[in-house]
Amino acid sequence: MLKDNEQLDDLQIKGLEIIQSKNKFKFGTDAVLLSDYAKIKSGGRCIDLGTGTGIIPLLISAKSDATEIIGLDIQKDLCEMAMRSVEHNKLTDRIKIVCGDIKNIRGLFGKETFENVVSNPPYMKNGSGFQSEDESIAMSRHETMCNIEDIAKAAEYLLKDKGMLSMIHRPNRLVDVLSVLREHSLEPKSIRFVHPYAGKAPNLFLLNAQKNTQPFLKVEDPLVMRRDDGQYTDEINDIYGMERE
Repeated sequence: MLKDNEQLDDLQIKGLEIIQSKNKFKFGTDAVLLSDYAKIKSGGRCIDLGTGTGIIPLLISAKSDATEIIGLDIQKDLCEMAMRSVEHNKLTDRIKIVCGDIKNIRGLFGKETFENVVSNPPYMKNGSGFQSEDESIAMSRHETMCNIEDIAKAAEYLLKDKGMLSMIHRPNRLVDVLSVLREHSLEPKSIRFVHPYAGKAPNLFLLNAQKNTQPFLKVEDPLVMRRDDGQYTDEINDIYGMERE
């Protein structure tokens, strides 16, 4: 099952494990937080845009009653790895991995066929900051293959009326995210800022946006990652370790 330079990691929820490369981009806290924050409709269909190794579909399968969860990614090697993780966890009846370009979303899926869209997109504009020479890592961190506009367009097309887009991003891109979502009939409904420590500026935000609904944004209590002693807060420990029935 495992190839050279691959490892099998325990997700610490319902016995799930994920295959990851030992020397490539691995999933981080942001994927775990997003899968917990997303308001997944029971019995509905959900799609993860830019799924990578399939971490978010795996976690959503454990934390929700979604009937079908699809992970979409353009990188063939990551899709193949994600499919092996799905097979290893015996979840082929609920999770499907599709290799394709988000910019060709209309050629891949029907219009308004999902209740939920989730995305942990690249945070940095193409050409900004240090950009890895490794193409896979660069695509995960920089908007080389898709940007906020592409995600909003795809979500508008995929979501049913009143369907929900859930995403995570960096605060310095907040205005970009909110303005683009509204242009595509996706109204921000709740936002939660993630702080590394209490009293420190946030370094991430979680957002739920609903299609074709009235404006009303709820700013939720801050999510603090660590206590002063450097250990995870109780809430973060719950998100990482609590079994969801």
